[in-house]
Amino acid sequence: MTFQIVHQLPGRVRVRYQKGFLSSKQASLVQMLVSLQEGIDSVTVNMISASILIEYHDISEAVALSYLRALDSKYLNNPELLNGVQGAAVQESLITDLLEMVVFHYAKRLLPFPLRRIFAAKNFIPHAGKAFRAMTQGKFFCADTLDATALGLSYSSGNFNTAGSISLLLKIGETLEDYTKRKSYDSLASSLLTTNEKVHIIRDGEEVEVSAGLLKSGDIVVVRAGSVIPADGLVYDGEAMVNQASMTGESLPVHKTKDSSVFASTIVEEGEILVQVKAAGGETKVNKIVSLIDRSQSLKAASQLKAERIADKLVKYNFLLAGATYFLTGNFTKAASTLLVDYSCAMKLSAPICVLSAMRDSANNGIMAKGGKFIEDLAKADTFVFDKTGTLTASTPKVVRVIPFNNRDENEVLRLAACLEEHFPHSLARAVVNAASERGLNHQEEHTKVEYILAHGIASSLNGEKLRIGSAHFIFDDEKIPYTQEAKDTDAEYQKTGSSLLYFSIASELAGIIVIEDPIRQESKDALAELKKLGVSNIVMITGDGENTARVIAEKAGVDNYLSQALPDTKVEYIKKLQKNGHKVVMIGDGINDAPALSSADVGIAMGAASSIASETADILLPDDGLSSLPKLREIGIRLMERISANNKAIVGINTALIGLGLAGIIPSATAALLHNTSTVAISMKAMTPLVD
Repeated sequence: MTFQIVHQLPGRVRVRYQKGFLSSKQASLVQMLVSLQEGIDSVTVNMISASILIEYHDISEAVALSYLRALDSKYLNNPELLNGVQGAAVQESLITDLLEMVVFHYAKRLLPFPLRRIFAAKNFIPHAGKAFRAMTQGKFFCADTLDATALGLSYSSGNFNTAGSISLLLKIGETLEDYTKRKSYDSLASSLLTTNEKVHIIRDGEEVEVSAGLLKSGDIVVVRAGSVIPADGLVYDGEAMVNQASMTGESLPVHKTKDSSVFASTIVEEGEILVQVKAAGGETKVNKIVSLIDRSQSLKAASQLKAERIADKLVKYNFLLAGATYFLTGNFTKAASTLLVDYSCAMKLSAPICVLSAMRDSANNGIMAKGGKFIEDLAKADTFVFDKTGTLTASTPKVVRVIPFNNRDENEVLRLAACLEEHFPHSLARAVVNAASERGLNHQEEHTKVEYILAHGIASSLNGEKLRIGSAHFIFDDEKIPYTQEAKDTDAEYQKTGSSLLYFSIASELAGIIVIEDPIRQESKDALAELKKLGVSNIVMITGDGENTARVIAEKAGVDNYLSQALPDTKVEYIKKLQKNGHKVVMIGDGINDAPALSSADVGIAMGAASSIASETADILLPDDGLSSLPKLREIGIRLMERISANNKAIVGINTALIGLGLAGIIPSATAALLHNTSTVAISMKAMTPLVD
């Protein structure tokens, strides 16, 4: 792409595409492709002026611009890529819309009286319809009934200028409110669209990793156990049990074989399949985001619900005040002013915008929250429960030693262990596979089908002999492998250091122990310390490791309590016990075995590198850089509650003052209504601003 630099600042550069106009889809493609690159924070494209604004960090301006230069015609004019994205929406002009309303309002006054009467009736009917629908739902006191009453009284009294003015003010208010809400929705959607989801596809006979946003029809995607199917398509090869509950509502997984249809966002629970993509890319992602935003509105924060209840309660007092004013003064104008100024619309508009702002701020910090309720619940929680492996500890643990038994070869033990572990996306499994790779060990599949036994280990067979790898409980208690003195001595030596031990058996004997170091992340220790400063009174670590290992890691991490040798059901029972004792619990994990606990907690949080099942189960998804963003999320939740409360106080104060000024005759009812709408929009615009720096 050829361009010229228009303006530049540290971390920010604006350029203009020298070939001029960008089509709607080209603008979206540029935004998506550049946003996916490392170091890019955001990309804004104006397709009319062909202006592109890039914000970046931890890279140079030259690197940021190199991403643009790479977008030559083979990308910008590629029909397959362009068909995979949605065109950017044409921006509406708020000023133009408002000017058209004002001009039309005053132009109507030049019309003959019968036509003005028809226009007045036409303006009243929609509001009357809204009020009627509200009353049929049992909502007799709401903003819709207030508006309809004010318009109806003006129309019935023959004061069409007043009715027209009221109608204009209501239209301006609705337009401004709609614009404000759409801006907050668009801001959130833009934040969520900038993601780096990766998938594996087969290309030229080899498996390669690409961005999910670049999937196109015909691609062959590899989907393994525990992973989400990224696109609609057909099974090209393999077989699997697929959980389709999110799509079809079926409670049991469905067996999928060659030529079976599969859907985006469903989960492979067992097996492995190759999926030939039919519908993918931008549409799937955009639809998922739209669904998330819409669903988030049904998961309202408690402070938002409280604001809405207060708003509904205050409406009846507008009617009572209007009735009392007319009874005491006989002045219709003063009575109408109390109907044109209400508390309801401002509270019901600003509160959800505050929630959307919190979700946007979270997204800007790499956090995806599936509803404002979860952000607020996290801010209120007094207990945080952390899984150990891959959560508090490094996401890339390393094998430090392989100890063979019964005269077996060390490399052979590691080779066979890697052959089993390569099928599962757990951090310990990756450590084993990486260790084998570093030693140049070829672990091609010679064994039979691999079976993953939740929270225990992996089972398979080779040449008629059982292969087992997993925890001590799995090998010695479940599989009844003899626990030799040599194994006991090894356990005693390494559990003092906090190392994780994987036990590998062949047939009926222990073949080896793999020692894995899983160091505490520095950002985890810092995050836990920050959470305590932000009022978290109880931090717990849950792990499947033994007592000694759990104790060592807990001391290093700085947690208050720990639970060792925990199975998935143990974690769930522990969380339910905490909740029964009056605690609000947040659970943070990353593995398949954490999914039940994530679902049981008041708020479930999945790490960025979490398994797909954990990510789908969780209420909040953290970025890939560990727990460093968690204190920021709690701060966002605290600020969310504070902002909604402050807005409610401002709304009550301002509108009470306007009603008082109207009753005192200091300002006319139309001015009071205009100031009411202006203050509503001003508070809503303030609600859109970032909650934290």
